[in-house]
Amino acid sequence: MLRSALKTKKVDSRPILIVLHQENSTPGRAGQMLEARGYRLDIRRPFLGQKLPDTMRNHSGAVIFGGPMSANDPDDYVKREIDWISVPLSENRPFLGICLGAQMLVKNLGGKVESHTEGMTEIGWYPLESTEEGRKIMDWPSMVYHFHREGFDLPSGAKLLARGHTYENQAFRFGENAWAVQFHGELTRAMMHRWVVHGAHRFELPNAQTGDRHLDGRFLHDAALRQWMSNMIDTVFGHRMVDLG
Repeated sequence: MLRSALKTKKVDSRPILIVLHQENSTPGRAGQMLEARGYRLDIRRPFLGQKLPDTMRNHSGAVIFGGPMSANDPDDYVKREIDWISVPLSENRPFLGICLGAQMLVKNLGGKVESHTEGMTEIGWYPLESTEEGRKIMDWPSMVYHFHREGFDLPSGAKLLARGHTYENQAFRFGENAWAVQFHGELTRAMMHRWVVHGAHRFELPNAQTGDRHLDGRFLHDAALRQWMSNMIDTVFGHRMVDLG
């Protein structure tokens, strides 16, 4: 039977590799939380031609964030980024994929990323249900924030941690150190306002929520999501160790 044990760990002096997909994107409060724990951030944007490292020996771990592109896009930088995930996987280094980053991990592991069979999206706040496996690791919020039109199947060997109604697979763990989530716990208030303004054209898509529901939902649900993000950072990067014995 799995059991969780909390330990503290001295912060690694090496930076966390942060992979972003737009020129003005930031790691949001995920980056803030990492810096608050003493980590430096090495921010890279592959779509601008910035290369990713050949090894993780100079980094404590990696986070790949979301973006407007698809993991199925034919662009060379998208394919290279998906292939690059083999570096932290092969070296068993901490890796967290958020939204697009999660879908890229799925593609690297041989899984499928595709749109809903009925064209449904998740853009706004939607219910989340943790699995028994997920509950053994941490507490999960009941509502989470989404902004996507594609989902993913569960790769072979992965353990499902949380599920949703429209897109079932919402979070999983692969091996010891690779984690993926479909939703966004990293958004600051300013980021959400920017997404609501620039993404308003998507509110007409099936199952998408209007902008006022995005902002109202933040007042209702963000405290629990923020706490989850903090716990996830600690779990992935070693401050909250999971004992599998």
